[in-house]
This record gives sequence, structure tokens and C-alpha cells, in this order.
Amino acid sequence: MLKGHRTWMFENQPVIVSTATVGGPFEANGRIADDFDMLHEDLWLGEDSYEKAHKVLLEEAMFKALEKAGIEKEKVQFLIAGDLINQMTPTSFAARTIGVPYLGVFGACSTSMEGLALSAFITNYGGADYILTGAASHNTAVEKQFRYPTEYGGQKPPTAQWTVTGAGVALVSPKGDGPRITAATLGRVVDMGLSDPFNMGGAMAPAAVDTIEAHLRDMQIDASYYDLIVTGDLGKIGREVSLDLLHQHGVKIEEERYQDCGLIIYREGQPVLAGASGAGCSAVVVYGHLLNRMKRGEFKRILAVATGALLSPLSFQQNESIPCIAHAVAIEYGGEA
Repeated sequence: MLKGHRTWMFENQPVIVSTATVGGPFEANGRIADDFDMLHEDLWLGEDSYEKAHKVLLEEAMFKALEKAGIEKEKVQFLIAGDLINQMTPTSFAARTIGVPYLGVFGACSTSMEGLALSAFITNYGGADYILTGAASHNTAVEKQFRYPTEYGGQKPPTAQWTVTGAGVALVSPKGDGPRITAATLGRVVDMGLSDPFNMGGAMAPAAVDTIEAHLRDMQIDASYYDLIVTGDLGKIGREVSLDLLHQHGVKIEEERYQDCGLIIYREGQPVLAGASGAGCSAVVVYGHLLNRMKRGEFKRILAVATGALLSPLSFQQNESIPCIAHAVAIEYGGEA
């Protein structure tokens, strides 16, 4: 089960039975709009606060995933999910709505793959028949907490990224039809001393590289084993930095096989500066766009490496640097590559 130092091999290969993704108006104009199950026309989602709208995103994704699988919520043993807002209240309140036993996890923007790895571990050992796992973010709620309310109209540097308004959820089971979870490598905290909250990609890139190298080392494979290695939300800056670091460390990886969710979701011309970010970024891209491409036969093996910056408004105000982490999950679908 444990391979190498920090990689889990799932001998029973738990299945992603169904997924659902929900997005906002900016995502509706993006490159992968057709891969969303639901899209909203405004950021309020009919609520009177952005945080309540954030909660609704996750609720809708959870219930949609269950509907697509034809599974009643009473058959689900656990919900493993999280978000970026203080004390993860949007996720906790969504857990109150669905009424499923709940494990809240915080990995910042790495939460989607942290939850998927834990879900695979539990189901692989027979600890559950069904687990819902996912992550969500809301642009204006997150901007208000970590930077400035959008109403301020504050300017951002070119290194900044656009927080995704979206939620992505997967229903994981020990058996069924769908993409299989074959392995997961858990990340360690990497802090290179960067402290700029407007350059998350640059801060998170070393953590992504550390986890990718650990995965390949533990599995005793090279990067060509995967049709695609995709990072969570490094954006343009972080992807370039991580690619350079991988090459410097002797990891041979073709540029076209190394992509980033933060560069996939939006169209050229949308004012996202260095790309997308947010806990919902990798969740909607992997659970929507990439798994759809797997089912069409475009990929047989992908390694999803969700990255997270573990800062808070308080730690930034106290001049702390930004500790970062990345969790990787290997997903396979179809026959041998």
C-alpha cells in the first residue's frame, strides 16, 4: 500500500463514479464552459452575501453528482471537502445542508486532491461504500478576505491570478464504472521565503516540483508514464518556474504533457493576468474538463497535482513568508497506454 516514502498505491483502484462542476458568470465565458454541469449568470446566486453564494456552489455540485450517479445521499458515508474562507464556513454550512458525516480539510488550493487522496484511501480499505469529495471557491468572497474587496478597484500586478468562482465534486466508490484512482503522493510543506500574496504561482512552484519528483521516485517511473501531468493553479509564472526547476533537477518532461489548470479554464483575452487560482480551480478543471477528455479517450493516465498556499490574512500581516504544499493523485481510464 505504501510505496517509497510518501506514496499510496491503491490495489483495489477506487472509482470516480460521477462528478459535477458548477461555475459563475466569468467561467461561463471561459474556455471550458461546455464542461460545467451548471453555470450562473451572476455572482450572488440569489443570496444576500458572497459567502452564502459560495456555500450554494458546493451544495449544487454535491447534489448534482449524486443525481448523475443515481445515488441517494443516505447511501453516502462521508463528505470530505474544504474551501478558503475563514474556518471553512461555506463548506461546513453546505455539510449541514446535505447531512452527510463530514470531514473538513484545509489544504488551500490543494484541497481538491487532498480530499480525493483521502477518499481513495478510505474506500480502498473498505471504509466506505460512497464518499463525496470536493472543493469550492468564490472570487469576490476570497478576494475580500485575502486581498481587497473588488469594490475598491485596486490594481494588481501581472503576477496576480484570478480566483475561480466554482465548485467541483467527485463521488468515489470501491466499485463501479469510471476513472480509477491508482495512487496518491502526499505533499510536504515547502517555503522558499516568498511573501508576496500577489505571486502565488511563484511561491507554490517549488512545492509542486517537490511532490512530482517524490511521486516519480516512489513509483520508480519517469514523467512519460503519464499522458498528462497537470498542476493545480500555478498560472503562467508558476508553470514556467516549475518547468525550469524540473529540468534543472533532471526530470525529463515534455512541455505539452505538462499543463496547469489555471491556464486551461479561461480564454485568451479574459483579464486574468497570470491565470486562474482558488480551491475551485483544480476541482472544476479536473472533475469536469479533464475527466471528460479521459472518457473521450484523449488521455489514459493523468497525474493531477493540486497546489496550495497555506497563508492567512493574519500571517501576511505579521510579515510571515508563504508555506506551500502540493498533493498528487494518479487517475487512469481505459486499457493499457
